[in-house]
Amino acid sequence: MSSSRHVPVMLQRCLDLLAPALQRPGAVVVDCTLGLGGHSEALLTQFPEARLVALDRDKEALRLSGERLAPYGERATLVHAVYDELPDVLARLGIARVQGILFDLGVSSMQLDEADRGFAYAQDAPLDMRMDQTTGISAAEVLNTYPPGELVRILRAYGEEKQAKRIVAAVVRERAKEPFSNSARLVELIRDALPQAAKRTGGNPAKRTFQALRIEVNGELSVLERAIPGAVAALAVGGRIAVLSYHSLEDRLVKQVFAAGAANTAPPGLPVVPEQYQPRLKLLTRGAELPTEEEIAENRRAAPARLRGAERIRESIE
Repeated sequence: MSSSRHVPVMLQRCLDLLAPALQRPGAVVVDCTLGLGGHSEALLTQFPEARLVALDRDKEALRLSGERLAPYGERATLVHAVYDELPDVLARLGIARVQGILFDLGVSSMQLDEADRGFAYAQDAPLDMRMDQTTGISAAEVLNTYPPGELVRILRAYGEEKQAKRIVAAVVRERAKEPFSNSARLVELIRDALPQAAKRTGGNPAKRTFQALRIEVNGELSVLERAIPGAVAALAVGGRIAVLSYHSLEDRLVKQVFAAGAANTAPPGLPVVPEQYQPRLKLLTRGAELPTEEEIAENRRAAPARLRGAERIRESIE
């Protein structure tokens, strides 16, 4: 494998979930989060009749994956786009419906492993955190310019950080002396701001703040709110979607969209449920599936993963 440093999370289970929809000739599968191309390469290998469309907002990821997927020639189409742009991408490519869709949310291994991107709290780097470095504001700008109340909201909502007020008070005090530019200073500030008991649990105390900043910088939840319904709408009948999330906010959004699609929307008391009220989706996972100990041993970044899948079982009747 050309990218030996990267083991895709829950790879075989994603492939098994999508397999029934991808074994027929002419099937199109979309990898909405290309990253280093591990999932995409496996999809192309396991389903030799399928065509792949893969999206990523990160140009460096597209370049590296382009090299990795080059042997598959015209079967792979790589597109620089955010995953909520999927309907537009498919329209440009002249693809009406697709048979499979995969999302592997969160930060790609490449972004975590390239020190100068500023995603990882374990090494000092510029506080950037943009997945697409050609657009948008950096994590440093968020820290240096957002009002304190907005920073507290972000840390609580996106990082589920109980000590948000303490951390933000320290940030506001420190940024008045000198604006933030690098991750090490922020990590040290968080360590100093937290009470002793809060440092004993849950790994690196900066983890939740870094997650919150990353979600804010990349608009991840608002993008996901648009992306999952758009992806479901792009599925052909019999098509399947698999989504890997890494924290409760993402997983909750996916669960809500899938549950709404799988619900009978008829008014109560009808003796026969008309077609337009019948469920459009069938759930393929009971709740969210968790990684096994073996999967976590193979790739420690799999530990927080949650996998959900659904199948399109009928057209919407508007």
